[in-house]
Amino acid sequence: MLTHILGFPSIGKNRELKQALESFWKGELSDETLISKSDDLKKRHWDIQKNAGLDYVVTGDFSLYDRMHDLTFAIGAIPLRFAPLADGGILERYFAMARGDAKRNVAAMEMTKWFDTNYHYIAPEIDGAAQWTPSKRPIVDDTRFARSLGFNPKPALIGPFTYLALAKDGGDKYSKLDSLAEFYVDLIKELSNISDLIQIEEPILCAELLPNEAAERFGEIYAALNAAADKTKLALTTYFGSLGRNLDLAAQSNCALLHIDLFRGEAQFDEILASLPNETSLSLGLVNGRNIWKTDYAKALKLIEKAVLKLGANRVALGSSCSLAHSPVDLNEENALPKSVKDRMAFAAQKCAEIAELRDIFERGDKAALAANQAVFENAAKEADIYNVSVRERAAKVTPDMLERKSPYAKRREAQKTLNLPLLPTTTIGSFPQTAAIRKVRLTYKKGEISEAEYVAAIKRETKDCVDKQERLGLDVFAHGESERNDMVEYFGQQLGGFCFTQNGWVQSYGSRCVKPPVIYGDVYRKAPMTINWITYAQSLTKKPMKGMLTGPITILCWSFVREDLGRSEVCKQIALAIRDEVLDLEKAGVKIIQIDEAALREGMPLKAIDAQIYLKWATDSFRLASSGVKNETQIHTHMCYSEFNSILEWIAKMDADVVSIESSRSKMSLLDAFEKREYQNEVGPGVYDIHSPRVPSTGEIAELIRKALRYIPKDRLWINPDCGLKTRGWDEAYQSLENMVAAAKQTREELSANR
Repeated sequence: MLTHILGFPSIGKNRELKQALESFWKGELSDETLISKSDDLKKRHWDIQKNAGLDYVVTGDFSLYDRMHDLTFAIGAIPLRFAPLADGGILERYFAMARGDAKRNVAAMEMTKWFDTNYHYIAPEIDGAAQWTPSKRPIVDDTRFARSLGFNPKPALIGPFTYLALAKDGGDKYSKLDSLAEFYVDLIKELSNISDLIQIEEPILCAELLPNEAAERFGEIYAALNAAADKTKLALTTYFGSLGRNLDLAAQSNCALLHIDLFRGEAQFDEILASLPNETSLSLGLVNGRNIWKTDYAKALKLIEKAVLKLGANRVALGSSCSLAHSPVDLNEENALPKSVKDRMAFAAQKCAEIAELRDIFERGDKAALAANQAVFENAAKEADIYNVSVRERAAKVTPDMLERKSPYAKRREAQKTLNLPLLPTTTIGSFPQTAAIRKVRLTYKKGEISEAEYVAAIKRETKDCVDKQERLGLDVFAHGESERNDMVEYFGQQLGGFCFTQNGWVQSYGSRCVKPPVIYGDVYRKAPMTINWITYAQSLTKKPMKGMLTGPITILCWSFVREDLGRSEVCKQIALAIRDEVLDLEKAGVKIIQIDEAALREGMPLKAIDAQIYLKWATDSFRLASSGVKNETQIHTHMCYSEFNSILEWIAKMDADVVSIESSRSKMSLLDAFEKREYQNEVGPGVYDIHSPRVPSTGEIAELIRKALRYIPKDRLWINPDCGLKTRGWDEAYQSLENMVAAAKQTREELSANR
């Protein structure tokens, strides 16, 4: 049986790509050095795959920013606003499209979540009338490079239907199918001379049905792609769920191999086995690419046996459920994890070995390897800190009234007038720049080089400086800046029972941005108050209202590696109860505004509508459980970023937050159309500038976005804020941007006053 993975993390086990990219953006690295460092990482990752015993190494999975963006660039689907950059270097234009160009004041392309993951992709902008000019294809060079080094490469391409389905539509985007098919045909012909298998990823088939104009042409387009692959075979690759009603389309592709995600789509396994065309082999996605736990070999072997009995071993391949880019790189780098937890883990490098080991167990009867794997799961069930009786009992006693605020929003709004906020109140999302000084203080404290008292004093100085800056800016509602927090999820996980942490378990979120998700291995509970001292200290420095800043239960769940022996909804309920305790303590401490960020609400939604409704019900219930214990006078905010909200606005409304802030600037406020159509009654803070770009927006630009927002949101329910937290920005650009934002808000207030 053939063995392979769908992709490997690009970032490097020590975040080498992050460091190289950020040095390049600062002008410290040349184009040639950046490419050289990238090639070193590719070789290292191919070695891991080959040495694990896999039959193929993946090419085309490595990206300097994002694979969807790579494809856009190769196709030549360049938005017209980037035409002035044509005379610059290739990398200059490539990164300007992803990050914006501050010097030329060109806005970046939109960024949003990749299906239901925390990875962000750069969304293509499709203009039906625009001409595409295909350019260099790095995947070809990489595949030749891998072959020259003695590897057996399998190029990985995002498929044409997924590419168009996820693109921003400037017209009839599916009218570009013929042009896109021509690009793929040429590329496949070129790759077929280098590799005997090409992976074409169509995860969109695991979502709902394709639009008719796309579905009707699926078989035709794939017939052309297969015809181009006369020297190789195509692997139609799906992941993140079952195929559902798209199984017929997948069968029509006539690709030599169909890959399915058995971690998320096992329920359809029998149907797929029964309907698979005789000429098509099946790749089983058995090893979970989205979590850090070892694979249960006994369960996986039953699935392999079922497939082999139906198809024969020569028609079965073994692989990862999806790309391993959603996992950290190498567990061997971890030296501080509890042994009982580490023994259960597998990162990307170990997952490669698991796939090869599963083949060996099945084909050669390696009983020792199977016994060792089963012992891991048996020992885990005996660990005392996994099950907490009081946590389970408390979760079982949650009642419906605990999910309801004391009064409807209209009555709460009256009570909250004591906040004395102006029209179009200005605020930030929470975090402020994490300076080198902050990081140094945190690191020296972690190493034991300074005392706790010295650490607290240093962070208090940073907090005071942050408050002073907000006073000078003239913001209406302050945030304490989160100088004491390394990460919005990890900070809370460190203070909750049931969590542990890796030292180097980094996962790419977008570009050079990496996150190190906490690990939920046991029942979750709050050990002690988590934020009270910092918030009340910050409030003591100003008369302006200071927001209490918390991360919500859904986001903590989605941005952690979650245990697999308890349902996600139950884990989320446990987290919600812990956050509820913190919310009530903040209120008792006199905090009048509490923000519970749920950046991951949309991200965590399953791809199928029926599953999504189940998820949204328990997810919104968890938020309400965390937030609903407060008085009418306490204003609850939430924040959501970089997701498509239109389809879930009814659920956002059911969360019943007094104020919801969302990302809107890259979409030029187009997301607000849903708020108008559904007559959303609570308050809204659409982001008025993009914090993920280094460019500073002008006062006029922000004022224009505010005017657009006023077309959708009544002036007495509109807040003015950035798209997201400012943690990743420098103070110079953050301060200038906020200064322009406050000026734009004041200008708009004056306009509204003059037009009364």
